[in-house]
Amino acid sequence: MKKLLMPYSSPALNLKNHLVMAPMTRSRAIGNLPNALMAEYYSQRSGAGLIITEGTAPAPEALGYARIPGIFSSEQIEGWKLTTSAVHKNNTKIFLQLMHTGRIGHPANLPEDVQVVGASTIAAAGQMHTDIAGMQDYPVPVALSTLGVQNVISGYVSAAKNAIAAGFDGVELHAANGYLIEQFLNPNVNNRTDIYGGSMENRARFAIEVAQRVADAIGKEKVGVRISPNSTLGDLQAYDADTTQETYIHLSREFNRIGLAYVHISINPQIPAQTLAAIRTEFEGTLIYCNTYTAEKAEAELNNGDADLIAFGRAFLANPDLEQRIINGTELNAPDFTTLYTPSSKGYTDYPVLFN
Repeated sequence: MKKLLMPYSSPALNLKNHLVMAPMTRSRAIGNLPNALMAEYYSQRSGAGLIITEGTAPAPEALGYARIPGIFSSEQIEGWKLTTSAVHKNNTKIFLQLMHTGRIGHPANLPEDVQVVGASTIAAAGQMHTDIAGMQDYPVPVALSTLGVQNVISGYVSAAKNAIAAGFDGVELHAANGYLIEQFLNPNVNNRTDIYGGSMENRARFAIEVAQRVADAIGKEKVGVRISPNSTLGDLQAYDADTTQETYIHLSREFNRIGLAYVHISINPQIPAQTLAAIRTEFEGTLIYCNTYTAEKAEAELNNGDADLIAFGRAFLANPDLEQRIINGTELNAPDFTTLYTPSSKGYTDYPVLFN
């Protein structure tokens, strides 16, 4: 039997298989409220041992994209209960990804009188979609004060508690893809002069404090983190290679000290092999690898011991019954890229399955 389909057990995670559904923004949360359509989508994919939800805003100013869900109101908690209840019926664990988009946002996607915030007053190059005004340039964010950073951390803590109240098994802190936590890590975006800027250790302080505070609030075994060393998504721009590696070694060491359940690495070709090896050495918990994996490549990765679990994104997006297709060696459906972020069920819950 393929290792990918065998049960996985660690001090923090007991899963029915080694198959993880990766977090993917799908923009179906009308009014930023999780709904029955989203519950159907996740339930269809509960052949995974672990589902990590789409990025979910821990606070109103974190709602960077159109129609992404939040977890800061009682209505959102109730909405998410539809999903957690449906997924748990199939013995699948589900973590909520907490995503603060920071400067990757636009006022047209935020509630009235809520501002786009960031580590510094450095706007990202490029544009983003808004439902009310089409494509818009990224604005100059309001730089968070030192007190403002503490308020954002408190928002993460409240959101994590709300996630547990909604029935989630844990939360994943999104520290990748150019969003707020990674904005603090990158010296091209973070030009602060307080305790959250300057040295590598200071730039990493925000990520570590969020992880520590959330772990203290809901339990370290219920907290994971997603990272993407050397990534330039979100107009981050690469920085000194040695400093980049030192940053992620430092983070891994601190995440290990806290005792997080897992570190989820968004693999990209720019990550040096020695960085991945160093993370494996420093972090003793579960390591999840994600990006462009086939079943065969995933199996090889698990067998050589570099990763403990493998996450699939597009394959799960287009194949609700991915585990059955792996078992049967069946060809996979191709994703419809035209419906990735549209509001309806088309290209969301209507992909064909092998068995009805």
